[in-house]
Amino acid sequence: MTTAVQLFHSLPPIAFLPTATVPAAKSSAGARNQPASLHVVCSSRKSRDDDYHATLKALNSKGRFPRKSLGQHYMLNPEINEQLARAANVEEGDVVLEIGPGTGSLTNVLINSGATVLAIEKDPHMVDLVRERFETTDKFKVLQEDFVKCHIRSHISPILESRKALNVSLIRAKVVSNLPFNISTDVIKLLLPMGDIFSEVVLLLQEETAVRLVESSLRTSEYRPINIFVNFYSEPEYNFRVPRTNFFPQPNVDAAVVTFRLKQAPDYPSVASTKSFFSMVHSAFNGKRKMLRRSLQHICPSNEIERALGDAGLPTTSRPEELTLDDFVKLYNMIAKV
Repeated sequence: MTTAVQLFHSLPPIAFLPTATVPAAKSSAGARNQPASLHVVCSSRKSRDDDYHATLKALNSKGRFPRKSLGQHYMLNPEINEQLARAANVEEGDVVLEIGPGTGSLTNVLINSGATVLAIEKDPHMVDLVRERFETTDKFKVLQEDFVKCHIRSHISPILESRKALNVSLIRAKVVSNLPFNISTDVIKLLLPMGDIFSEVVLLLQEETAVRLVESSLRTSEYRPINIFVNFYSEPEYNFRVPRTNFFPQPNVDAAVVTFRLKQAPDYPSVASTKSFFSMVHSAFNGKRKMLRRSLQHICPSNEIERALGDAGLPTTSRPEELTLDDFVKLYNMIAKV
């Protein structure tokens, strides 16, 4: 069994300052290349409940060491958890879904902000830990499930319906989570189309992923179908950078917080079928270096693709990395008329 002493020795020293703050980093390339230095802040007794020492003590209480297979990296900076909650404007009466609560450090902030938290945790040992930690509150429930396989709508909808029965004005829940990096794309694909039950999704992601989802420009290698997907279903915003030194164990990359403000169905781009629309988008990017008149010729003949491009106001020599979401929507609707 790994002891607390062994865990302490495996961590780099962290400075605790009484008044330091966590600056919101800019998302430009220059900001991303700045040294990853950040002090952990212990500004209040509430924050100290989930600091460096408390996190290790909680892990040791279950004889646990973070599991690489589950992508477990625990937050050591309580101020980051506070900023996550603020990014989602969590307030009294909110219902919040948290994926991978770990030792419950972020959970504690969410509950103290007045939210009712539904947590989904795959690791049974962490389920036991947070269940014991919050056993005295009726504002917390944890389910032992693999999030990417669970039917989250069936878990959240009854909670929202019960609020309506009590004449509570809450309409949609929020998602706030320090995600395991290895499931981030799967989680995003599952959550973003759920604008009918979630208003905002605030996630702590690998920084490279965060930047790619929010800032990828046309005509770059980073521009992919996921960018079309993200902008179809949400309005993404890069919030701030989180250096790797804030985690245990320390990952090989920095992280960043992104807010996805989810659109509701009436606000989605107008397409006859989202399934066939994204099928066309993926087909287009399968031949990323090819002109669309070639990569989409399995849908209809090349000359008809050229005509659709022209009718959409696009060059007949267009390639997928040159088209915005609106361009793809126009092209799809023109092809549908052929």
